[in-house]
Amino acid sequence: MSGHDHTRTLELSLVGIAAGQSDAFEVLYQETHAGVYAFALSILKNAHDAQDILHDTFLKVYDTAPTYTPMGKPMAWILTITRNLCYSHLREKQKTAEIAPEEWDLHIEPREDLNREERIVLSEGLKTLSDQERQIVLLHAVSDLKHRQISELLSLPLSTVLSKYRRAIKKLEQLLGKETDE
Repeated sequence: MSGHDHTRTLELSLVGIAAGQSDAFEVLYQETHAGVYAFALSILKNAHDAQDILHDTFLKVYDTAPTYTPMGKPMAWILTITRNLCYSHLREKQKTAEIAPEEWDLHIEPREDLNREERIVLSEGLKTLSDQERQIVLLHAVSDLKHRQISELLSLPLSTVLSKYRRAIKKLEQLLGKETDE
């Protein structure tokens, strides 16, 4: 599915939710839950809290879908809700528990085109990135957001997002190069 088709699907789902179509919510959830979870996890660094925020995000999306104005950025709208819920959660809890390194592979969405060894390598690679690099890579790869949208979502200059993304990819490529040499 192209980015334009994906955006159209999400916008139609939000309109459908607002109109009370029960299947529209299921479509929206299936298309976006992996990205929402990855984003929440990258902020909260705690799998249990990220799962809670995932549920809270979709409750909020369901409740506020009638207020959504189609503008070509439905994923950014959903992730803004996620971000706000995460920051609110952090303010309440005043905690940022680290993800245990062995947990990263448990939170990478299983994809049919990645075998177990590739998922382990990806998990190890993610651990080599800074929090912000990991967040940018996951938003781009899992949520299918453009760098400009990530820049807006994280309130970072586009040049910073691009440089951090390139640096993260270079780190992952170096790690993968080492893996294939062994």
